Amino acid sequence: MPEALPDPLRAEGVLFDLDGVLTPTAEVHMRAWKVVFDDVFERWGITPAYTDADYFDYVDGKKRYDGVASLLHSRNVEVPWGAVDDPPEAETICGIGNRKNAAFAQSLRAEGIAPYPGSLALVEKLSAAGVPLGVVSSSKNAEEVLGTAGIRSFFRIVVDGVVAERENLASKPSADMFRAGAVALGVDPAHSIAVEDATSGAASAAAAGFAIVVGVDRGAGADALRDAGATVVVDDLDVFLSDSAGSAGQADSTPQATSSDDQETA
Repeated sequence: MPEALPDPLRAEGVLFDLDGVLTPTAEVHMRAWKVVFDDVFERWGITPAYTDADYFDYVDGKKRYDGVASLLHSRNVEVPWGAVDDPPEAETICGIGNRKNAAFAQSLRAEGIAPYPGSLALVEKLSAAGVPLGVVSSSKNAEEVLGTAGIRSFFRIVVDGVVAERENLASKPSADMFRAGAVALGVDPAHSIAVEDATSGAASAAAAGFAIVVGVDRGAGADALRDAGATVVVDDLDVFLSDSAGSAGQADSTPQATSSDDQETA
């Protein structure tokens, strides 16, 4: 039996992750990380080799430097944290992160980016209906990506890596970023929807008290997303475009306030 879908038109607000949910920039990030980590692993003799599974397990959805630290820690490698203005060649957590960001920015500006068609269509539908929309992204490039993709005007607020650093918000899977997004958008998470493609992001939204966390499976795996806190998992957001979406089991799938006894901790 098909999984019952929530009706996003009835949500108090919808908060979207960016990379892998609204735009295929997750693929650009993945390629940039692979170039950087393959080089680091080879030069430092780190084993086992870096894989796509490492990206999903240790990097995806987290703030840039936290992802570097998490991945290296998984190989029992410790290097100095450094400073955010470290040059890309610096052998520090920040230097490696800045090296990756330079590769990402070069690719983005050379190739551009377009939103996923299904995601764009859903955003347009919700915007036309007056549903408040926001973006919660760990990336410090979120504003540039949204502008390049031509979709920044749809979103009332953006809580990104720049905001997180300025306001000292902990990286996903902490609840901080999605909680801050709900506050900035002026909505109650218990009556709103969060949309994520990363396990760390699903865990963040669940911990922030979102009644519904939609997991978009772009490679993390449906089971992994559910284990992290997703209440429903889809392959693409175009499933919400049909008139019947959300009608089956609608009373059960519309965001509702729940007691603390009914919520699992993320």
